[in-house]
Amino acid sequence: MLVLLVLGSAAPASAHAALRASDPGAGSVVKTAPRHITLTFTESVGLLDDSFRVYSPDNHRVELGEPQHADGASDTARAALPAGLAEGTYTVAWRVVSADSHPVSGAFTFSLGAPSPTPPAAPGDHAEHPVTKSLYDTGRYLAYIAAALLIGTAAFAALCRPPDTAPLRLPLITGWWTLLIATSALLVLRAPYENGTSPTTALDLGAFTGTLSGRPGLALLTRLALLLLTAAVLLPLARRGGPRARLAAGAAVSVALALTWAAAEHASAGIQVPAAMTSSVLHLLATACWLGGLTALLLTLYRAKTPPPPETVTRFSRLAFLSVTVLVVTGLYQSWRGLGSWSVLTDSSYGRTLTAKLAAAVFLLAAAGLSRRWTTLLVTRAAAPATVDARVPEPVGAPVGAGSGGPAADAVDGADVPEVPNAADVPNAADTADVPGEPDVPGEPAMPPPPTADHYRRALRRSVLAEVMVAVVVLLITTVLTGTLPARAEAEAARAPRPQVAGLPGAEAFTIPYDVGTPGGRGTVQIQMDPGRVGENGLQAVVFGPRDALTFVPELRISFTLAAEDIGPIDARLTDRGGYWATSDLTLPLEGTWTMKLTIRVSDLDQVTETRQVEITR
Repeated sequence: MLVLLVLGSAAPASAHAALRASDPGAGSVVKTAPRHITLTFTESVGLLDDSFRVYSPDNHRVELGEPQHADGASDTARAALPAGLAEGTYTVAWRVVSADSHPVSGAFTFSLGAPSPTPPAAPGDHAEHPVTKSLYDTGRYLAYIAAALLIGTAAFAALCRPPDTAPLRLPLITGWWTLLIATSALLVLRAPYENGTSPTTALDLGAFTGTLSGRPGLALLTRLALLLLTAAVLLPLARRGGPRARLAAGAAVSVALALTWAAAEHASAGIQVPAAMTSSVLHLLATACWLGGLTALLLTLYRAKTPPPPETVTRFSRLAFLSVTVLVVTGLYQSWRGLGSWSVLTDSSYGRTLTAKLAAAVFLLAAAGLSRRWTTLLVTRAAAPATVDARVPEPVGAPVGAGSGGPAADAVDGADVPEVPNAADVPNAADTADVPGEPDVPGEPAMPPPPTADHYRRALRRSVLAEVMVAVVVLLITTVLTGTLPARAEAEAARAPRPQVAGLPGAEAFTIPYDVGTPGGRGTVQIQMDPGRVGENGLQAVVFGPRDALTFVPELRISFTLAAEDIGPIDARLTDRGGYWATSDLTLPLEGTWTMKLTIRVSDLDQVTETRQVEITR
């Protein structure tokens, strides 16, 4: 399921930064050659060795200076141009890394003196490599699961203190190794992910060392160091120091690990960064304590030689209740920060993904409520007087204990639970010769025996297992959410100038609205066709979403048919160029009125087709 969901996703990851302005401006004509190309973004960005590519009017690459921030401003990118630039139109392709670790790219043109008579060729594809992106997303998801398993199991062992901790060794070791391997893979893949290249380029030592200077690379390196430090130093010291030393060391490592996520994702960019990072750390720790603790509880219920006693049950109930409270408070804040307004819950990709996560969380809480019910009955049954019921004898050697699941109340005492019959409620064994299960009066059905502790324990195992399964889905949606452009940033990007695709203003320009009939499935496609004459043509298309913001779609197809001469359809063979779709070798052999057919697919299931008439002249 993990491979199908992650590798099957064809849409590029959304990014947080958006281009606010450029100097020279997109599509501008300048009289004198500029000394620099300067870009200004909506937030701080990281620079790559290949952040700028500039092509001359004759389609040769221009040698540039090393990319740097203009005047030390972290939300800018600048590259020096050489002297002696020729007159004509120049194409600029750029790529930077957003503060939340996602790469973002684009292209535009400017002209020196006068525009070129023929459009320059569009630059090569600078978008994300699909295999690299899929592998990187898989590593991020495994890292989230491993962190929840490692931190949650440690918290369960330290705070709930089950008498038999042998079943907890497996999740601790599995979580540590999985997090170590996933983080190592993310660090190795970071350079290809940032540069949009194949995973094989991870072997480039120069590119790998370059990632260590950026915030995402430093965060991954710090996470690796923390894991190795925990295994080599902190764990042996904590064992010699006793329970309090183990609790203090575990808390310090858990907070530090959570900071490595907060420092490199959405919390580190945008508004209220200190509050957002604090909220992100608390949110991740609460998730780990609840969901990782559930996994530890499930293993304890199934594999512990000694079932957990009521004291362990009560401690986990309190821990789970506190975790859910923290999740609600921090989740509300992070939702407000990412959305900007509640109205975009259904109008943006971020809002719809967040809605899916909230729906899954509701199912998780429902399963937790069922676990609490079985927990209460089990604890009450275990606390019943230890007298022998003559009518329903307990199995020999039956354990007396309890387990817990979900966010239970602060204490079990005083809960409204069904009374469990005991020996005082039935006739004394000396006064009756009844056999358990036989009718008291001939012809009447036998009285069913009351549930035993084993019955409640089996029910609790099933409900906790359901919680863990739903929790895996919640973590998967969370991973998708962290890679989705927040609606607040999307609205800010919509207010920024629209990006211009490579190529001169064409002889034909179209703005085609589309509507696939689903929420968020409405927008426009801007198409430029140059020169719009018989022979070879260039075609560029930019897709805008329902809020007039640049959006990404899995597929865009354009074909041309000349019905009068029975020619076509001729596929334009558009390719994704990292934010826009383009081709430079569309050949239309005859003049006349051609039918342009546009097919846009916004998801695996939803697509729409529109047509326009295009006049092609000699």
